[in-house]
Amino acid sequence: MQALSDRVVSVVTLNLWNRADPWPERLAVIRRELAALRPDVVALQEAVRVEDYDVDQAREVVEGLGLHVVQGQVPGGPYLFGNALASRFPLRDVTVLPLPREGTDENRCLVLARADTPWGTLPLATTHLNWKLDEGHVRVAQVRHLVAHLSAFTRDGDLPAILAGDFNAEPDSDEVRYLRGRTGLGGPCVYFNDCFAAAGDGTPGHTFAAQNPQAAVSREPDRRLDYVFVRGPNDRLQGVPLEARVCFDEPHEGVWASDHFGVYARIEL
Repeated sequence: MQALSDRVVSVVTLNLWNRADPWPERLAVIRRELAALRPDVVALQEAVRVEDYDVDQAREVVEGLGLHVVQGQVPGGPYLFGNALASRFPLRDVTVLPLPREGTDENRCLVLARADTPWGTLPLATTHLNWKLDEGHVRVAQVRHLVAHLSAFTRDGDLPAILAGDFNAEPDSDEVRYLRGRTGLGGPCVYFNDCFAAAGDGTPGHTFAAQNPQAAVSREPDRRLDYVFVRGPNDRLQGVPLEARVCFDEPHEGVWASDHFGVYARIEL
């Protein structure tokens, strides 16, 4: 699909796989591809920040790319990582919210921010849901929670919100079907446009796959877990996916960027 205007933003989402070895080599691969993609917005998951040890993984990843960075995590669980947003547009009103745990010990969160673009305020959100294959009920609670908070965060007149991250859920799962308006899960429906489904290349778009040796060791099935969503087209016909593809899906000199592949999308605002 051709853009109808120059009001286009490019978005990348990637689960960094925290600082798993070999991190210095993986960092070089990630930075290499980000420099080639030149995204306007980057959503990162499993980004480690430990102030006492001067570790800020998200800033390390986007250093030199001219992007503003915000990050959030919640304490009280097994993980030292959280989620981050980076943007070539200034970011403000950063909000970090814990996601429901539903009896698990995982400290997942939602990071929200407003980006000041030339065309208006763009709400951004990134998240990382519980990972276990049998915790779909937890992810259902989490997507309901994050949609409610993203809706409250979005103001009249804002551009269509962009939501990106590692949802640990396949396209036909209840949690993703809810986001895509295909079930209300017993309540009102919502609608987010899945950029890869709308503007991908027609392949399954697996982002966790055995071709990646970092993922193969888990013995899990190949599947699409990582998404860029946009809450559009809205009543002003803004928020239309133009292109989407899997990225970070090839090794460089034998090094893979992460155990996940990423997603790149272009969205007309």
